[in-house]
Amino acid sequence: MKKIREYVTDYNAGKFWEETVCDAGEMQDCMHVVNVYPDVTYQTLRGFGGAFTESAAHNYAGMSDARKKEMIQAYFGEDGLRYNLGRLHMGSCDFALGNYAYVEEGDGELSTFSIAHDEKEILPLIRDAQVACGKEMAFMAAPWSPPAFMKTNGEMNHGGKLKREYYEAWAAYFVKFLEAYKEAGIPVRFLTTQNEPMAVQTWDSCIYTSEEEALFVRDYLGPALAQAGFADTGIYVWDHNKEEAYQRFKEVVADERTKKYVSGAAVHWYTGDHFEAAELIRKQYPDKEVFFTEGCVEYSRFADSGEVEKAEMYAHDIMGNLNAGVSASFDWNLFLDAEGGPNHVGNFCAAPVMCDPGEDTFEKRLSYYYIGHFSRYVEPGAVRVGMTRYSDAVEAAAFLNPGGERVLVLLNKSDKEVPVTVREAGYGMETVLTPHSIHTICY
Repeated sequence: MKKIREYVTDYNAGKFWEETVCDAGEMQDCMHVVNVYPDVTYQTLRGFGGAFTESAAHNYAGMSDARKKEMIQAYFGEDGLRYNLGRLHMGSCDFALGNYAYVEEGDGELSTFSIAHDEKEILPLIRDAQVACGKEMAFMAAPWSPPAFMKTNGEMNHGGKLKREYYEAWAAYFVKFLEAYKEAGIPVRFLTTQNEPMAVQTWDSCIYTSEEEALFVRDYLGPALAQAGFADTGIYVWDHNKEEAYQRFKEVVADERTKKYVSGAAVHWYTGDHFEAAELIRKQYPDKEVFFTEGCVEYSRFADSGEVEKAEMYAHDIMGNLNAGVSASFDWNLFLDAEGGPNHVGNFCAAPVMCDPGEDTFEKRLSYYYIGHFSRYVEPGAVRVGMTRYSDAVEAAAFLNPGGERVLVLLNKSDKEVPVTVREAGYGMETVLTPHSIHTICY
């Protein structure tokens, strides 16, 4: 340990990823210590990313070429968040311009399957991200609803269930989507069986019980992927709130024939922390992963919250998830307009980057910088490592990058200054976490 780099975001002081460098010193018999133990290792991280929704793509398409370049670099470029992951919706979701499917109504044979709809705005956004990223990106896809004719309620919205006679066709639909996206130059490495399978929403939604999700994976989706040459595409079940994640996961994988097809669980944040749910899954099923696949600041609940509060929601959740064993973190929409959309049912929310296509302007919100304290410095392939902290006034998580660099993220959500001595094997540095600030320390 020689030089230590510290990056600070303090909204009140006007600091955003501000860098300082100091020499490591001997740190014996210190107070206020956060210890780092790189010899104690946990999960390997796949990286960070966001969702390529049609709403994000539509906003992006409305910007000038110069602004597009700035916006895509902000997320995927070296000077931005350095995202390497992307989430895709297979067919429409609430953050789309309306309901749509990839086959014509009533086509159970899937002879009309086409992703031409996505070629208009979604695929150009993805391709620009791939170029800006500069390295191979990994994509995860999830359906919000099967086509209306495949469902018990005859529509894509308001829940309903997949009719049993369409289980085979729906699995084949997944395969066709993977094939079409692969041909378009966008290999999808991960899938979930259904976004929020226990939520009847006013937008695109579909309900599965544990037994139904297990049946679909075991007898239809898993075999269909294997037969089509996509056996290495991971299937992640649940894709809903952490609150019920452990119970649901153990019910779905109770049958060993199902378990062999399941790579892990996917979770959201909308019912609270429940970090222990991810930890339980990892402890009980150490060969399975947990991905965090969606979170956002909903205007229906948090419209009046300040920028600091929104940003701290992100950092607290990311840190809690990673400390519980989560290995990939996906934010929701990449770009939203001033209203928090478009959204075809008025379910508006905030995004780290908000834009105004009419004025050709965009703004990085504070949450953008807080996410960057993780995504910019914790590299794909990093492992979470052991750490101890002297006080719960400091939220902390530690990582070891593939090249040996240590990364420690420290969050102070309080109104008071919090002193910290960062220490590994007797050496380190002293710093002060100013009120409502986040720090990343690399050495």
